[in-house]
Formats: sequence, structure tokens, C-alpha cells
Amino acid sequence: MHLLGINIKTLRKRKAWSQGLMAQKLGTTRAKIAFIETNKTLNPSIGDIVNFSNLFSISIDVLLKIDLSKLSEIELLRLEKEYNAYITGGKIRILATTVDKENNENIELVPEKAKAGYRTGYADPEFIASLPRYTVPGLSKHRKYRIFPITGDSMLPYPDSCYIVSEYVEDWLTLKDDTLCILILKSQGPDFVFKQVVNLITRNKTLLAKSLNVHYHPYEIPVEEIIEIWKYTAHIANTIAIPPDISIEYLANVMQEIKIDIAKLIVDKHKRA
Repeated sequence: MHLLGINIKTLRKRKAWSQGLMAQKLGTTRAKIAFIETNKTLNPSIGDIVNFSNLFSISIDVLLKIDLSKLSEIELLRLEKEYNAYITGGKIRILATTVDKENNENIELVPEKAKAGYRTGYADPEFIASLPRYTVPGLSKHRKYRIFPITGDSMLPYPDSCYIVSEYVEDWLTLKDDTLCILILKSQGPDFVFKQVVNLITRNKTLLAKSLNVHYHPYEIPVEEIIEIWKYTAHIANTIAIPPDISIEYLANVMQEIKIDIAKLIVDKHKRA
């Protein structure tokens, strides 16, 4: 039970709760929480352990066997979203990959026809082994890369049907704002998207996905909907995309929004007068 006390204290502090507030949420006493956290309660009841598990959305097995104080925030987020299958002994699952004859990691290409299968096959070594493999000069041998196709005009000047060479991101919290990324998604929509992201994980557990083409609106993606993140390294294209001219309709909409904002400012000024 030694790890239970460490883990309860770690999870409580992560939520910025006092022992008193946590006791209130559980319908118990602050002294009981303090005794469990300091391991002065040698054999907590099964009921207490179940309550801790439900409160923090962490399985009982994990609470008793894994030192959560050594996990990163993204690993804790994955545990909260029932990612326990990906974690063994406190480590993230091993990324399925392939190597060449000299034991160097290949760069697998996900062709257009394999896009639909990547969402379910990304962790299957046989599926990954079936993908075409390439080498790209100038890339680090100590990082993992993969190539994905993109379609559409939402990310112009990156053209339709070009390929994005991308680097695997293990710790999502390290993502800097406005990083270009391939996001592998769990939902029934696109299998993956190429977007410029703003990292909102610590604030509300989402990424803000932005298009470079101003005609597309940004939207938030919950982290539990994301399977993998690959950040942009380079791209391969047969054409050079020239962004379309800004339309008269778009300019009219912008002007209308400016007029509305000015009107609000005038109203607010009169109210303060």
C-alpha cells in the first residue's frame, strides 16, 4: 500500500485540492486523508480505494502498482481517459515501427489508399510493416519520422496531395503554439488532419486546430480524441501552391465585423459616460 499514499497525494496536488476539500468531496475527514497520504493507515479499506479510483478516474490496479509521481502530465491524462492499455510500469506504449538491415528506423509512408486503415492499424506491427519505407537525408537518427498525405486547400500554401514528413511527438505538453502537426484522430470524421495547433492541454485538455487558409475557422480538439501527434519537418510536393486572392465577399464580412465591434465600443463608451 506504500504507493497508494504517494499517488493520492500526487493526484490531489495535481488538482490543487487541499486535504480538507478532498475529504469533503469523498464525505470523509481531513485526518483520514492525511493518514493515508503519509502511509500511517497500513490497510485502507476496499471502499476507500474504490472511492479514490472513482474520484480521480484512475484504475485501482494503477493506484496500487505504479508510482504516478514519476509520470508526465500527458501520461496522467491518458490514464484518466482509460489509456491504461498503453502504459506498463509507468512507460508509454512502444510505437510500432520498422528498421532497415543496419537496424536504423525506416520512415514509413502512409499512402492515400492506406489512410482509412491507419486509425485502426497504427499500433499493429504488421500493418506498419506493410507500408512503403523510405529514407530522407538530413533527418536525425534518434527521432522517429513518418510521411502522411494531405488533401484539400485548408493549409495553403501547402498544396493539395502533397506529403508531410513529420516527427513523432511523445510528450504533447512540449508542443509549442503554432506548431504545424499531423493529428491522428479517433472520431468517425477524418482519420487525420494537418493543422497549426495552439496547445491548450493544461488549460482545458484540448488543442486548438487552425488552418493557414483564412477561409477555414479554427476549432478545438479534445485530447481524448487524439491518438498520435506528428509535428511537421518537411514536405514533398510536385507543385507550388499560390494562395487564392482574398474574395470581395470575405472582405465584406471582415468590414461588417469591424463595424459591429466599433458599434459595441461606442455603446460601452456611452454607458460609462
